[in-house]
Amino acid sequence: MSSFYEKIQNLSQKIIENNNWRQRETFNLIPSETTPSPLVKMCEISDPSGRYAEHRTMKGEEIYFYQGIDFIRDVEEEARREFQRYFDCTEVELRTISGQMANEVVFKGLVRFLNRDRPQGQPMRKMKLVMNNELTKGGHLSSQPMGSLFNFVEEDPETGKENVVNFPVLSENQYKPDLARLGELLDQHKPELMVFGKSMFLYQEPVKFVHDIVKDWDVPPVIMVDMAHVLGIYGAFQTPLSEGANVITGSTHKTFFGPQRGVIAGNFPKGSPLRKLWLDIKGRAFPGSTSNHHLGTLLALLMAAYEMNEFKEEYQKQVRANAKAFARALKDTGIQVEGDEKDGFTETHQVLIRIKAHGDGQEIARRLEENNIVTNYQALPDDETFLKSSGIRMGAQEMTRFGMKEKDFEKLSGFVADVIVRNKNVKEEVKKYRENFLQMKYCLSPQEALPIAAKIIKSIFPYPDFADLFIENLEKNI
Repeated sequence: MSSFYEKIQNLSQKIIENNNWRQRETFNLIPSETTPSPLVKMCEISDPSGRYAEHRTMKGEEIYFYQGIDFIRDVEEEARREFQRYFDCTEVELRTISGQMANEVVFKGLVRFLNRDRPQGQPMRKMKLVMNNELTKGGHLSSQPMGSLFNFVEEDPETGKENVVNFPVLSENQYKPDLARLGELLDQHKPELMVFGKSMFLYQEPVKFVHDIVKDWDVPPVIMVDMAHVLGIYGAFQTPLSEGANVITGSTHKTFFGPQRGVIAGNFPKGSPLRKLWLDIKGRAFPGSTSNHHLGTLLALLMAAYEMNEFKEEYQKQVRANAKAFARALKDTGIQVEGDEKDGFTETHQVLIRIKAHGDGQEIARRLEENNIVTNYQALPDDETFLKSSGIRMGAQEMTRFGMKEKDFEKLSGFVADVIVRNKNVKEEVKKYRENFLQMKYCLSPQEALPIAAKIIKSIFPYPDFADLFIENLEKNI
């Protein structure tokens, strides 16, 4: 019994230390992460986190296969409405539990859609050809043959490789598409699917350009945009659905305020030639890819959607302003910043720096972490391999939510330069500076949120003594 208790104490202490380090002592600049608000976290651990709510459309009616789910059914429907409002779209699928799963569900759905009219007894065919962003040019792993696209696209019999053609980029700025060459490739290859979106994401994707070319084809390709990294700045950055995209996907925990989940959205009204594609996507979400779709995080996603729809204009504007200010300030310290200077280096939350003159990407990222600045090393477009990265990728979104403005990112750039350029130890200075940014913004204030959180916590635990002691200790520590 003593050993059991000691294990719990040991783990608890490590959890507390890690929480304090990540939440109070470091600047988290990883562009694919965020910290949810306290109320979103309360939702994550509420009763639905241990439940099931499988459902599917059968003969035009949504059928649920468990009892006791009226509440979470209403949550899912309400969350769908909030996302329809956010994207200004007709359809939303929320049962995927990651952005990568959202992409895979779309790929599965499209293959099924393409085979709807195949003769009986004939094997299902794969997609004939897909166009996407090259991995080394910023494309996301999930839209690559080695990722979620695996097994869904035909192979070239001559090369043995999948029929995937990458979007061309400008030689003078490999973060921007070469539109002239893209038009030629479209005419040459006639893809069935085009997957836009990146993990190294500085500029808009040429959705409208492509849509205007393919819209009059006899069989135009499906245009898909993976917005995982920029979901939380949808609208302020780009609105692909209004530019001709058929479907967008994304994860809900990068620039968006939510827990770790995925989302699929699009415009597929009844009568649309792609309406059946949406039905196939829904069918691949369940039962094709999920059973339990993590109902605690679904509840949390609804809370996050409320926050985003309330605060998005102010938040989105500040994120992009902070990223541009951070990029400019880093440039002024002598660090090489990727992107076009006349565009402010970035149009999103991301800032990319080239640090080859100062060391290897992995080494620099570790040095920054040791000084409480958390980033990730990144292979830039001209790097041979990710393991020999000459870049560092950073995002302004999480620290924006903790109240940082342009001048604060300018100050932070000095610490980054101290570590990278001058190899200084600034850990204690960084910890001290982080003390200025401990209160989360773009959500309810602590005074408004705490009474609600306390009531939720008390309702979560069925043991009155535990709940009362928890609340009592929480109030003392606060």
